[in-house]
Amino acid sequence: MDIIEKVTRTIRKYNMLSGGERVLVALSGGPDSVCLLDILNELKEQWGLFLSALYIDHGLRPEETPEEIEFCKNISRQYGIEFNAISVKVKDYAGQTGLTIQEAARVLRYHCLEQEAIRTDADRIATGHHLDDQAETIVMRLIRGTGRKGLSGIPPVRGRVIRPLIEIPRDEIEAYLSRKGLQYIVDSSNLKDEYLRNRIRREVMPVLKRFNPNLLKTLSRTAQIMREEDDFINLSVHKALMRLISRKTDDTVELFLSPLEALHRVVLRRALLRVIDETRGLRSVKMENIEDIIDLIEKGKTGDRVYLPGGIRAIRSYSTLVITARKPQRVQECELKVPGETVIKEAGIVLISNVEENRGHYGDGKEMACFDLDLLSFPLRIRARREGDYFYPFGLGKRKKLQDFFVDEKVPRDERDSVPLLVSGSDIIWVVGYRIDDRYRVSPSTERVLRIRVRLSRFQ
Repeated sequence: MDIIEKVTRTIRKYNMLSGGERVLVALSGGPDSVCLLDILNELKEQWGLFLSALYIDHGLRPEETPEEIEFCKNISRQYGIEFNAISVKVKDYAGQTGLTIQEAARVLRYHCLEQEAIRTDADRIATGHHLDDQAETIVMRLIRGTGRKGLSGIPPVRGRVIRPLIEIPRDEIEAYLSRKGLQYIVDSSNLKDEYLRNRIRREVMPVLKRFNPNLLKTLSRTAQIMREEDDFINLSVHKALMRLISRKTDDTVELFLSPLEALHRVVLRRALLRVIDETRGLRSVKMENIEDIIDLIEKGKTGDRVYLPGGIRAIRSYSTLVITARKPQRVQECELKVPGETVIKEAGIVLISNVEENRGHYGDGKEMACFDLDLLSFPLRIRARREGDYFYPFGLGKRKKLQDFFVDEKVPRDERDSVPLLVSGSDIIWVVGYRIDDRYRVSPSTERVLRIRVRLSRFQ
């Protein structure tokens, strides 16, 4: 079976094309992309395809790029297809996002391909990934540490992206180019040992092939099994997410704790990864951080939190888990509505207050607080901390500086201004979310109770 027949079989196997599509080819000038373009051109009439090509200048090899663009422009002209070149600043983007150069290049590359596909009305984006790429990717992920998703390798189809050469080994691609006398350009970055993938290609793969001559196909088959199992898990994750998400913005997501705690760890891990990946402001969270979040869910108490890269925090509330990149804001002074609802947008909460008879429910000082109404001086006010603040923490039996209380409660410095304080006259009667003041607690002799509940508000 020749290479064109193999590619045709791959296209049908993964339903990459149905016929009549406009296909944008990612063209770098290297052997893989030149082979891909030529084979798709050979299949153009059979599948009724309309081809175009895009070269992406990553700004990393300015001395080589002009020659590559000219080469790609000429080869596109030979095939009679539209060609375009786009420049991106990978180093700048990597600096802004904290991604490695390779990760940043990948993100920008696919963004450019998607934008060009929209501009040219392309139905599919074809990239030149082949069987060796697949095997090297799996080995690289194993070395770095990965799970089932990582072992799934490079998907043959992802959205509108298709990879017709994914089952073709590199040596067959090179033989095809040689047989047809097709020229190509060698990317100098592929020769540098500073990149892990290059070292794996040169040093690791030859050794592994001595143990298993069919290594490429073996790893490809493993990846396919992992993808099928991954699809099954993803179905469970999708169902779970439908009942997990309470609220979501560009930099914050709130998840219901009850269904989270009931999930199997495998599904929980995947659900967290998915929701974080889909929340733009949270993408600096890594796999190892997910385990910290899971520990918070499984072992944490109300008010506990973990700090993640990029200033992101995961906070366990009474009934929800909040993962946010929003910077804490200083609480603005306001009056507590009694009865009624008072929104404290800086803390992202609503205080719901009402007056009732003493029923013996005193609250925990975190999600709910109860006070002897007849001991209070109205109006009650909400404010941020001030220098010299103190109160009498419930259960302590003596006065304590608020600063010392925050230290003991491990309240981070950058969040202390965003902790609301409920004040009666000049006395702090509640450090909201933490502890009430012992002097204003409800006792058996209390007749009327002010009860206040904390509820997370919609993100501002």
